[in-house]
Amino acid sequence: MKYLLDFFEKISTKLQKYNGNRNHHLFDTLISDLALDCKEKSDNNRTASLKIKPGFDDAIRKSQRYLLSVQNHVDGHWCGELEADCSLTSEYLMLMHFLNRIDAQKEKKALNYILQHQLEDGGWNIYHNGPSEISVSVKAYFALKLGGYPENHPIMKKAKECILKLGGVMECNCFTKIYLAIFGHFDWRGVPTIPVEMIVFPRFFYFNLNEISYWSRSIVIPLSIITAKKPNCHIGDHISLDELYVVPRDKVNYRMERKQGKITWENFFLNVADIFKRYEKSPIRFLRTTAIEHAERWLLDHLKMSDGLGAIWPAMVNAVVAMKCLGYEESKRPEFTKAIKDIEDLMVHNKTEVHIQPCVSPVWDTPWSILSLLESGVPNDHPALIKAGKWLLGKEARTIGDWQHKNPHVEPSGWYFQYANEFYPDNDDSAVVMMALHGISMPDNTIKEESILRGLKWLLGMQNDDGGWGSFDRNNNRTVFDHIPFADWAALLDPSTSDLTARCLDFIGKLGINIDDHNVVRNAIQFLKSEQESDGSWFGRWGVNYLYGTWSVLTGLCSIGEDTSQDYIQRAVKWVKSVQNKDGGWGESCRSYDDVKLKAVGPSTASQTAWALLSLFAAGDWKNNAVNDGIKYLLDTQNEDGTWDEKEFTGTGFPTVFYLKYHMYPKYFPLLALGKYRNFVHNNT
Repeated sequence: MKYLLDFFEKISTKLQKYNGNRNHHLFDTLISDLALDCKEKSDNNRTASLKIKPGFDDAIRKSQRYLLSVQNHVDGHWCGELEADCSLTSEYLMLMHFLNRIDAQKEKKALNYILQHQLEDGGWNIYHNGPSEISVSVKAYFALKLGGYPENHPIMKKAKECILKLGGVMECNCFTKIYLAIFGHFDWRGVPTIPVEMIVFPRFFYFNLNEISYWSRSIVIPLSIITAKKPNCHIGDHISLDELYVVPRDKVNYRMERKQGKITWENFFLNVADIFKRYEKSPIRFLRTTAIEHAERWLLDHLKMSDGLGAIWPAMVNAVVAMKCLGYEESKRPEFTKAIKDIEDLMVHNKTEVHIQPCVSPVWDTPWSILSLLESGVPNDHPALIKAGKWLLGKEARTIGDWQHKNPHVEPSGWYFQYANEFYPDNDDSAVVMMALHGISMPDNTIKEESILRGLKWLLGMQNDDGGWGSFDRNNNRTVFDHIPFADWAALLDPSTSDLTARCLDFIGKLGINIDDHNVVRNAIQFLKSEQESDGSWFGRWGVNYLYGTWSVLTGLCSIGEDTSQDYIQRAVKWVKSVQNKDGGWGESCRSYDDVKLKAVGPSTASQTAWALLSLFAAGDWKNNAVNDGIKYLLDTQNEDGTWDEKEFTGTGFPTVFYLKYHMYPKYFPLLALGKYRNFVHNNT
């Protein structure tokens, strides 16, 4: 920890000369060259000198008006819809049948939503314009059957044909097979063992639950209770999925295939899984009972101070099923009642349809809205921003969470993604929130400054040994675990990523800290250099994809004071320009996660165009045709209400497996880009 002490001593030296000056904005004095006088920006007299296209200022004003109009005027936050694929809505219907609490009206509207998203070939996809995917298609088919659609219905015939072409039920992922097994439509023998006994594995075991990601922990622990109990929800002989098996169900071989003649981690874990399968037939009673009690206690503890377990859909569903398996009754257990309500709260309604969000994103949407408004000229003491800042200050996580297991000496801080998820603040949200707070002039800046300083210390304590940052945990990078059979969603871990590392650098740079201050920064830059692709781009873990990653990295490097004339940065700039679409925008499909040849290939979107422009601005490259064309694309595609349309999914949950559509992305990112461009023009004319 000595390097952190040295680091804070250096910061303290910078701050000493301001001690005693109560009116001085402590962190505002540390701002780098990106800081702007917001009141000066709001002076309309300056716009006459801007060499920008007609209608530019009007486009900014319309976008600002829209953002301010959709702010929650009670407490000041923003929260847009977070959309995913149909699997969540299908799982909701399955859960309601499992609990025997079917609401006929909701079920009808949910089925309408599922039907509206069926593709021409009969299947369902996991992102807009994507191909049919087996697991989501099987779940949608099953949900329709639960809702009364018979096998011989034309819709079902078409779906069945598609599912069989994709390989049938046996090609589904592990979680889908478990859900089907609960209803008796898949044999428990074919489900990878998730031993509940792992909850009691001590920390010195190479594999223990602190070595997998927060989302995996939240999903797997209740799932281990379910697989230990093996519930069987009989919903009637008239509902069957036998027709979705390519090989007749009574002839299926459930043993997972090994790679013959090879010593691999996959084979090793499959052999271990076989041992657990045999153990499952006759578990040690005392150990099994103790493990289930530990898992139940963990579950109940982590339901506190959160909107459902982990505040994410799969964990929330698994928690409800697990509690039902443990014998909980809704009328007698308030935790059970609240867990069901938290699920219902994720529902989005309209007149004819309902669908389920994977979670909500207020602590992500709010700071980006603030930053976009600030960059585009809204004064930093605007009442709407002050109200939003107060709301964000109230969301600081002051409880010791799971991150503490690998970071025990740091005071609790950080910010989470949802309305309530106190155990799981994350580095990405924390960095963006603190950047937004830093830009607001609060009536009492002392509280803000204390919060930011705590958050900074917490964030620096979360840096990994490789110099990068992950999301929720420190040094969560034992990649061998990705070969565990029940981890077939390929996201069991939470290692350092380029986009998160760069976001942390962006925040640190905005405090006036630069590459000469300490190894914290230098190590992060070395990590980013090691992650750069040969063409100059960076992979995007949490946004689609290389456009997102490259924007994040270039912005972070610029903020921290890296010399943008260096070859590795200029290669990134050249790459961004090279992938611009003919219409002036930029776009990238989720397909690039499956095939790197499709990197930055896709129809132009407002959010991805904004990221590309911000990439170029970060490198100081704003006087060129690529920027002019990109700005023109945003101006030409803006709606009259100040928004942009965007059907594409540009957010990433788990690459190749689960994607997100943030409905606010085309609301604030284009405004951020337009505002930054206007400031460049103003400062250079």
